[in-house]
Amino acid sequence: MKKTLLFSLLFAGLSTTSAFADALMFAVNTTPYDNQMSRIRPVLTASGSAGNHVSLNAVNAWMGDLRSIPYGFTTVWKTPAETESGAPADCKAKAVALYQRMVARGAKNVKLVIGRRTPTSRQTHAWVSWETDRGTYVLDPTFNYTAATANEVGSHNYVPLYAYAGSKKFRVASGLVAQN
Repeated sequence: MKKTLLFSLLFAGLSTTSAFADALMFAVNTTPYDNQMSRIRPVLTASGSAGNHVSLNAVNAWMGDLRSIPYGFTTVWKTPAETESGAPADCKAKAVALYQRMVARGAKNVKLVIGRRTPTSRQTHAWVSWETDRGTYVLDPTFNYTAATANEVGSHNYVPLYAYAGSKKFRVASGLVAQN
């Protein structure tokens, strides 16, 4: 009985402290977004150049370029070429274009993330996550001109649900975070 109570309290405590950088992601075979993403699957699975180092300055410049594209929601996922045409683009399109630029130039540990910008957001949002030796960066070219660390955005912003990295797909464990 005591073990059950202790486990319940531990689980309840963990489920209330979700933080982006500590989200537990599990590899999955499918996500609810797979059918919608067929147009951009080649972008997600393309390999990049080997050995290149992607600088934070370059990422910030790319984010600024994408941020300057007017916002316009579409139901389909645009390709990076469609996004860079200058026509209005939404968060999905801008995140995919940034993901492509980074991977093509050799960035490692890059994920296209689908989640909620805040826990109370009614709509999902897309951004890029980049894990480096300096920490995890949240790259949101829809709202931000520069990269921000997961610590800078705080534990109540950018709540991931699903992620894509190459041919791998991930689902975030509901309410659980890694404990350091």
